[in-house]
Amino acid sequence: MAKLVVLKFGDGNFEQGFTVTLQIGEESDRPSTEITGKLPPCPEITIYYTRWQASYLHLGNSYRLDADKIQVTNVSVTQDCHELAHILRARFNAWLQAEDFRPLREKWLEKLQPTDEIRVILQSENSQLQRLPWHIWDLLERYPKAEIALSSPSYDRIHKPPNPNSTVNILAIVGNSQGIDTQADQAVLQKCPHADVSFVVEPQRKELTDHLWRKNWDILFFAGHSSSQGNDKTGRIYLNKTDSLSIGELKYALKQAIERGLQLAIFNSCDGLGLARELADLHIPQIIVMREPVPDQVAQEFLKYFLQSFANGEPLYQAVRHARERLQGLEDKFPCATWLPVICQNPSQIPLTWDELTQTPTQQIFYTPPVDKKRACKMVALSSLVVSAVVCGLRLLGGLQAFELQAFDLMMRSRPDEGTDRRLLVVTIDDEDLANQRRNGESLKGTSISEKSLNQLLVKLNQYQPKAIGLDIYRDFQAEQADLKSQLQQTDNVIGICKGSDSTAKTKGIAPPPEIPKERLGFSDFIHDKDGVVRRHLLFMTQETASLCSTPYAFSTQLAFLYLSSSGIQGKFTPGTSPNLQLGKTVLHRLSPHSGGYQGIDANGGQILLNYRASKQIAEQVTLTQLLSNPINPNAIKDRIVLIGVVAKGDFPDYWATPYGNLLDEQMPGVMVQAHMVSQIISAVLDGRPLLWVVSPWLEVIWIWGWAGLGGLLAWQWRLFPKLALAVGISASVLYLLCWSLLISGVWFPFVPSALALVATVTVGSIQNKLKQTQ
Repeated sequence: MAKLVVLKFGDGNFEQGFTVTLQIGEESDRPSTEITGKLPPCPEITIYYTRWQASYLHLGNSYRLDADKIQVTNVSVTQDCHELAHILRARFNAWLQAEDFRPLREKWLEKLQPTDEIRVILQSENSQLQRLPWHIWDLLERYPKAEIALSSPSYDRIHKPPNPNSTVNILAIVGNSQGIDTQADQAVLQKCPHADVSFVVEPQRKELTDHLWRKNWDILFFAGHSSSQGNDKTGRIYLNKTDSLSIGELKYALKQAIERGLQLAIFNSCDGLGLARELADLHIPQIIVMREPVPDQVAQEFLKYFLQSFANGEPLYQAVRHARERLQGLEDKFPCATWLPVICQNPSQIPLTWDELTQTPTQQIFYTPPVDKKRACKMVALSSLVVSAVVCGLRLLGGLQAFELQAFDLMMRSRPDEGTDRRLLVVTIDDEDLANQRRNGESLKGTSISEKSLNQLLVKLNQYQPKAIGLDIYRDFQAEQADLKSQLQQTDNVIGICKGSDSTAKTKGIAPPPEIPKERLGFSDFIHDKDGVVRRHLLFMTQETASLCSTPYAFSTQLAFLYLSSSGIQGKFTPGTSPNLQLGKTVLHRLSPHSGGYQGIDANGGQILLNYRASKQIAEQVTLTQLLSNPINPNAIKDRIVLIGVVAKGDFPDYWATPYGNLLDEQMPGVMVQAHMVSQIISAVLDGRPLLWVVSPWLEVIWIWGWAGLGGLLAWQWRLFPKLALAVGISASVLYLLCWSLLISGVWFPFVPSALALVATVTVGSIQNKLKQTQ
């Protein structure tokens, strides 16, 4: 069910801050959650907005504001507008991440899922607050089915007439069109299905008033010049070359139209917040306006995309978001076009769909002839076979890879918690550790840990006899301190890192610490997919001849080797042209170019899928400062693998996108990814924890065909849409739970191709049934 979110801003301003109340609930129901917080003072927001607005108005596009004000656009002004928009976005989101506002943000994330369809209503009297482009809030961008609307704190409900119109009645007012092209708007409106459009072109005041009184209108549309005045308290539309009107001057006619069923007003004109403010006082259900002056082409394209989506059955909010986001294709010529359209909502009203605006026809009962079961079975088999072939072909060409990887990530995040790996300890170096070293006068020399601190760390760790120490820090230079040089040379359980070269990417790599011999080195290279997410684990590879890093094994592999050797387990390769690494009885099977959801990947080297440990924290962690300055429990180090790495976000950021998040604040430090990799190997060998693997391509094809066949059977069994939709929803849910359960046990089965085949076969079968009924 759709969700309704209301953000109520109390009295306040940008100099004093705002009190904010968040309400969350189901659509058509009272809110089930309410929480109050604060937004701190931030007067610079209005300054950044004013600067951006001035730059935007200076662009010189042909606006639907004043046809006389047409300038010449230049590239530098456009670039300046883009840059100021970027600054405003950053400052705006920083404000919304304030500590006093955090409880509301966390409650939002707790109660709402990214898949939810959400209407967000911002209630405030503050015109500066309403001017801000709220759709760029990073929280909203996480929800692809959410759209925000503005609202006044005071409103009343207008009851809809019991008998809707048989068609969607649209009154289209075409005002003064000097300098702009309103013909395109008229052409788009005329294409609306099941609509009766009445055009009033450059009317006189009486003519317009008569039209508003004459008929039960569903939608009021205006194209032409308009503007807002008085701090957005009033608005004015320009009817013709000599006359203009405020909403107040049409008050009685508009009030009558609203009481007789007017649901939506669209002002495809400039600077419409003043118009919306006055219309809201008349309690109209919904209004769509442009926040700022709108270029002619942008207005035309928005109307086209909105009406296409809305008339094709999308909810009003989704149709506006779809049309608004489509404007991004114009932003090279018209910067910030996606910032312009906004909904103004009467909170007491639920937006209607296009179909609900019309009279629902009386349901007719048709006689359904008996079905030839043998013929139906043949049709189901044939349609499922064709659909499966198309889906598998599309998948083989890589058309579904991005969607399959996203579904894979979702399932990975949804697994039950496994707890930390008690065999690992991670020593982290954060920003405070860097600052402490500098305060102590220690030289970092381009790395994250000084020679003094590193030597102290290694000495202290070895007192407690860890089985392995992984130094996930680049040191491609000689140690100056003799004690450190000796530690690195003589400590047999220390594994260092280097980075391999890549001639195709023109990267030279990074040399290893000179003191550590080759047999105690591992490469640090990760493999990430096109979206930047690390889902694969590179165990070994053949280094390039000129590489500064010559070790064939990964850092994580070397640590696992060292740890497992104490149990008498040695690594070896299976025979064959593509040998796999074997540790004890566990074989780590390499990926091929076509493995599961991957199609045509570079599978060189020993790559396996990375089965991240499903836990909030992979291992116990201690900071560098804590370990050096405090007593340590010997059991926290003895016989463990200790990894040393950087988690600082300042000087030495080393963060990677993972299935657990690819946004900047969700990414995982490189040393934690290494910990997951080490844990994966030793947990598989010692605990029997499953490695991720994929079934043969033929078994995947049969699996997809089976779900396509189920779709055909559902279409044959249920002809009425509600029952069919419910059956498809249940089947898709069962499919997801099966794939999720199999992934937990270590097998990656195709979910997206199977779901696509299921829905596609249902669609084909339903079309076939309708064609038979019409024959």
